[in-house]
Amino acid sequence: MSQEEIPSKSVNPSDACPCGSEKPFAVCCAPVIQGVRPAATAEELMRARFTAHATHAFKFLHESFRGTASKPYVAEENQSGVKWKRLEVHSHETTENPDRSFVDFTAYGEERGEEVVHQERAEFLRTNGSWLYTREVRLGPAPVKSNSPKVGRNDPCPCGSGKKYKHCCLAKA
Repeated sequence: MSQEEIPSKSVNPSDACPCGSEKPFAVCCAPVIQGVRPAATAEELMRARFTAHATHAFKFLHESFRGTASKPYVAEENQSGVKWKRLEVHSHETTENPDRSFVDFTAYGEERGEEVVHQERAEFLRTNGSWLYTREVRLGPAPVKSNSPKVGRNDPCPCGSGKKYKHCCLAKA
């Protein structure tokens, strides 16, 4: 994105970046969105993409998505009715492959006076030195893992009946 293609909902360069990093916009996401420098990590690209949603920098979103990055950008009217307000990055996981990462995040916004919450685990790939958003791996919160050990079929039923689990509560589970 060139300097002429500043997002339509501009942010004062000295204001805190919409991505929640608490850094000034001018040194946080603006250089990535404006094409001054590529995102150094998948998390940095995720933050820049959130900021692009918040500031309506739709061309950057098009260029940073693997499915559309190689296609010409065509502006569309009313691309989003959500006013994005806040981003929480829960985790940034690298893999054995240094060019593949996952970012687990929650984005908060507002649409027609109602709160919008978008939770996602996203996959990012680095291609030719640039990170690209590739796909949503999971929509919604992370699965809850039980801390208690799993009851075996032949174990005593945890309800205290004295029967084996398979003859008591297993059928009800």
